[in-house]
Amino acid sequence: QVQLVESGGGLVQPGGSLKLSCAASGMSFRIYDTFWYRQAPGKQRDLVAGSRRSGTTNYADSVKGRFTISRDNAKNSVYLQMNSLKPEDTAVYYCYAQSGSRSYWGQGTQVTVSS
Repeated sequence: QVQLVESGGGLVQPGGSLKLSCAASGMSFRIYDTFWYRQAPGKQRDLVAGSRRSGTTNYADSVKGRFTISRDNAKNSVYLQMNSLKPEDTAVYYCYAQSGSRSYWGQGTQVTVSS
């Protein structure tokens, strides 16, 4: 059974940092493109960052220079280092993996940026 399990969310003050982790199981992780999405209350789910199996990465304009996505195929994991957090970064963050017609979502982890 394929699972993506996120961790590392929480409450942080503006300007602070968090590192999210997504651990995959039941899949050949290295053949998947991996992404982080986020969804704020009342808003659509938006792409935050992607790390493809080719090694390329991409970021939403709103997080460029502040967030860094990375992956460790040996650990079947993808990470999102978030620095200089802002209140508008508050959302549920989801891990997503896709390979061909197969795709999977994690259950999400809450990130709240507030003083």
